[in-house]
Amino acid sequence: MTTTLDSSNLTLEDVYQLLKLDRRLNNSISSLLTLEPISETESHKLHQIRDNFDSYYNWGTISEGEVKFMTISPLLWLANFYPYSTSRITLEEKIASINIEDEDTIIKGRMDILAIHKVKAREISTPFCILVLETKRSSVAALKGLPQLLTYAYKCLDHQEWVWGLTTNGMEYQFIRIEQGNPPIYQQFPPLNLIYPESSIQILQVLKAIGKLYQSDRTSNEPT
Repeated sequence: MTTTLDSSNLTLEDVYQLLKLDRRLNNSISSLLTLEPISETESHKLHQIRDNFDSYYNWGTISEGEVKFMTISPLLWLANFYPYSTSRITLEEKIASINIEDEDTIIKGRMDILAIHKVKAREISTPFCILVLETKRSSVAALKGLPQLLTYAYKCLDHQEWVWGLTTNGMEYQFIRIEQGNPPIYQQFPPLNLIYPESSIQILQVLKAIGKLYQSDRTSNEPT
C-alpha cells in the first residue's frame, strides 16, 4: 500500500532516509558566489527593511505572510529578481509528487516562493528554478523549514543540475545549495541575521549573486 506524506510533516531524518541526501557544511558561501559591494541606495533601502522588521518583531510574533511581505518581497526586489523579461516569482506553488519507489511512498506539498528563469523555462519546456524559498513565522527557527526546503529543491533536480534554496523566519536566513549526484548533495552555509548590519548586507549580496548567475547566461540550458 502506497503511503502519502505531507512535506510539512517531514523531519530531517525523514528527508535523509527518503531522498538519500548527503550534507556538506561549507563555511564560505563566497566559495561558490561572487559577492559584490552594494550601493549607497541599496544600503539605505536595506536599512529601512531591517528597521521595519525590528520594529514589528519588538511588538510580537510576525506571521509567515508578514515575513514574506516585510522582508522577502522587498529583498527580492532590491536583488533585482522581479524584471519580468528574465524571471517570474510564484507563491504557494504546488510541487509535483515525489515518488520514492523503494519505500512505496509519495511526498506532496507546496513551496512558499519559487523564482523561475523565464528564458530557460521557454527553452527547455519545464520550470527552471532560480531560487526556492521556505518561510516560517518569526517565533520558529529558520532551520525548522529545512526539511521542506530540501524536499522542494530536490524536485527541481529533475530538470537541472543544481539549485539554491533559502529558509527564513524574517530574522534568520539559512542558504543551501543542492546538486545532482549519487547521492544528491546539499551544501549548508553559516546562517545570516537581518538585524546585524554586516550580516544583512551579505544577505542582499547573496541574493543578488544568485540572480546574476542566471541573468548572465540566457542561452545554455545550465548555468556555468
